[in-house]
Amino acid sequence: MRTASDFSPLYRSSIGFDRIFNLLENAPQPVETWPPYDIERSDENSYRVRIAVAGFSEDDLDISHEPNLLIVSGERKEQDEVEYLHRGLPVRPFTRRFELADHMTVTGASLDNGLLTIDLVREVPEEMKPRRITIAKDDGARKAGQVEKPKQAA
Repeated sequence: MRTASDFSPLYRSSIGFDRIFNLLENAPQPVETWPPYDIERSDENSYRVRIAVAGFSEDDLDISHEPNLLIVSGERKEQDEVEYLHRGLPVRPFTRRFELADHMTVTGASLDNGLLTIDLVREVPEEMKPRRITIAKDDGARKAGQVEKPKQAA
C-alpha cells in the first residue's frame, strides 16, 4: 500500500532512517478513534500516554512492551447477568498500538478515575550519546612534505 508521499529523495541523503520511512509509508490509513488518548511530553526524554478506559478495571487491561512497540488492550470480563435498559458506556474490547522510538522503556502505569496513565522514558546508552572527537595535533617534529626514514632492524 503506497501513500501519497514519496520518501525516495530522503533515502538518498539519510542513513539509518529506513525504519522511520517504512513506518510512514505503511501507516494504517483508517484510524481507530476508540478509546481516546493523549500523548504528553514533559521533557526531552519523558513521555506519558493517557487513555480513557472508563468501565475497565486493572484486571481487564493488559499492557505489553515489545521492542519499539507498546500494546495496550482491554477486554471487560462479563459480570453478573444484568438486563440493561440502555447501554451507553463503550466497553467493547480494544487494542491500541503505539510505535516507540529506540531505547524507550515503560517506567510505570496506573489507573485512576477511568484514565490509564503509562509513563515512558528514553534511556539512550552512554556509548550511543554524542561525543566530541578531538583532532590530534602534529607534534611539529616533521616538516611538511618530509617522510620519515624507515627504521632498521637491530
